[in-house]
Parts: sequence; C-alpha cells; structure tokens
Amino acid sequence: MGIKSYIGKRAKPTKGTAQNIKVSDYMTRNLITFRPEQTVLEVMDTLIKKKISGGPVVNEKYELIGIISEGDCMKQISESRYYNHPMEDIKVEQHMIRNVDTIDGDMNVFDAANKFLESRHRRFPIIQDGKLVGQISQRDVLKAALQLKGRNWK
Repeated sequence: MGIKSYIGKRAKPTKGTAQNIKVSDYMTRNLITFRPEQTVLEVMDTLIKKKISGGPVVNEKYELIGIISEGDCMKQISESRYYNHPMEDIKVEQHMIRNVDTIDGDMNVFDAANKFLESRHRRFPIIQDGKLVGQISQRDVLKAALQLKGRNWK
C-alpha cells in the first residue's frame, strides 16, 4: 500500500513551551469516515451535509486504505458527464487516493505545520497500531497557534 508516515522530533520538550504541543493534542478523533463500497454520490451527500472537504476511507478493521475529497468527487462528475455514465454505481474505491501520507500523533504540531506547507495537503490522518485514530487539519494547527499567542515559540 502507498501510505507514508512522517515521524516528528523525539527531543524532550520543555514544559509550557510550543515544543510540547503534540499533534495528538489537537487532532480530531471523532471522524467521519467512508467505506470503499460506498458510492461517490453518498460521499458527496455527506460532504455537503457535514460541511467537510473530504475524509479517510477505512476497511472493516478501521485500517486506513485511502482518502476521498471534494476534488475526487469533482473528477468523477466530470468523467461521468464526458463518458455519459450514471454516477449511481460509481464506488469510492474507484476514485479514492490510495497513496496517503500520515503523520505521527507525537509530532510537534508546528512541525506538522511545515508538513502541510511542504505537501499542500489539507489534512493528515494519524495511525496508531495500524488503526486510524485521528486526523489533523490545517485549521487544527491554527487553533494550536491561537492558544500560544503571547508565548515564546521556543
């Protein structure tokens, strides 16, 4: 499978500084996930109703197998129109991104910010013991920065 994990620095942080703010402190744990056998139309409906831009695709063991986003759905709309195919039968597994980058929940949240800048991803899933345990978004990193306002970045 094409899942790449980024592991953060393991230096001992100084209490009360930005260094001890971990991804796991800010990640979303209660995720909206998708299954490979769902239709793209179901995904589109969920994205709109839940006001999210995408989400992880998991198997029955809650192992991460892909990501599906608004952009993936848009590609499907375009292809369906071009080839005059109905969208009702198109499954998530046909259009999800399988090469997924993940990051370690113990990574410093500001090191994660650099990963966002380098990759241009909007979200990173977090895997622990082979299972999806959370996801961190760019917005989560912004929340962490707001909590630090006025403190040292050391």
